Formats: sequence, structure tokens, C-alpha cells
Amino acid sequence: MHRDHRFGVLFAALLLGGCVSAKVEQYRQAPTRVAKIAKGEQVVILSRGQHGDRETEADFNGCLASALKREGLPVMDEQALVDALYPWLEPRTAPLNADALPKLLDQPGVEAKIRAAGVRYMIWIDGQSETTDSSGGLSCAVGPGFAGCFGFGMWDKESAYRAEVWDLNQRSSVGKVSTRAIGTSYMPAFIVPIPLIARTQSAACDGAAEQLVDLVRPG
Repeated sequence: MHRDHRFGVLFAALLLGGCVSAKVEQYRQAPTRVAKIAKGEQVVILSRGQHGDRETEADFNGCLASALKREGLPVMDEQALVDALYPWLEPRTAPLNADALPKLLDQPGVEAKIRAAGVRYMIWIDGQSETTDSSGGLSCAVGPGFAGCFGFGMWDKESAYRAEVWDLNQRSSVGKVSTRAIGTSYMPAFIVPIPLIARTQSAACDGAAEQLVDLVRPG
């Protein structure tokens, strides 16, 4: 009876996979859509450069950049802008949030360098992904002629990010996008562990990209 119950749990987990639910909200500052990006203009994605608990993961920014490129938006490499504006985007001097962007633009030569790079829109990212809860566990053993793991683990993960779009020509915020994805991952193991991962960061990235394209590029 115990064995049947165990296989039932594993089968249910295989059917469910990593479950994810996501919510995306857009807040538009301007009453109408902003001007379409002109030839030679680019978008750049930036986030907090200081190391700390609330630092946005580089892979989220990379995912977002790839998603925007697939939608036809020209995206400048973040490191290229960091190098062009040295030392203003180094960890010790970089802005901590989007509200500090006007102060960055006021630094001598910064705005001219940004214009020379062709950057029209700057997308500032705040947020991160984190594990919020976990339960269960696995036990692995190695013996003569045998090696394997048994058990069942699960954990909840949340990916929450906020993106604020700045029009550098107008030196003003165009709008904001917030995205939050939560999911549960499973790790059933009957000899071999089978990870069923809830890809919350990917879901948050896709949701944010769709709304950002709507903000920056007229339909």
C-alpha cells in the first residue's frame, strides 16, 4: 500500500511539472504612446550595480534583452554603456534606483556620451528571484552494486521585478512595468532524481518584455 501511494505521488508530480502563475501590470506615465525608436537609436537595460541582497540577477537582464531583440528592438549591450560612461556606472558610483537617473545625467559629459552611443530609452530593473519555502527531502546511498536516491522534495520560488522606462530625449519616465511569478518545483526520486523546475524567472521575463515593447514601440 505504501509503495502504491509513493508511485501515485511521483506520477502526479510528473503530470504537474513545475507549476507557475504570473501577473504583469503596466503603468503608463504619458497619456499616449511614445515616439517610435528612430534609426540609430537604441534601448539599454540597467540595474543596480552594487553587490547586495537586492541585486538583480544578470541572467534576468540577459533574458529581457534577448526577448526585446526578438521583438525587433535594438538593444545595446549593458557592459558597452558601462565602459563608455566610466566611472559613472561602476559599482561604487552607479545609481541605486531609477529615481537617481536624473542625477546621473547631470554629471559632466554623461548625457553627451549617452547620446553619442545612440541610447534613446533606458530601462531600469529592480527585483530578484528567491526561494520562499521548501519541504520534504532526499536520501541517497551508495553500496556494492547499487547507488540511488529516494524521497520527494518541493520548494516554492518567487520572481518579482519592476522595470521603469526613461526617455533620455525628454529626461522623463515613460512608464513602469511590474511582473511577479510564483511557482512550485518538485524533485521526486526513485533511484534517479527527476527535477521538475518551475521557471518563474523566465515567466517574469516574458511578461515584462511584452509590456515593455508596448510601452516603447507603438503598435
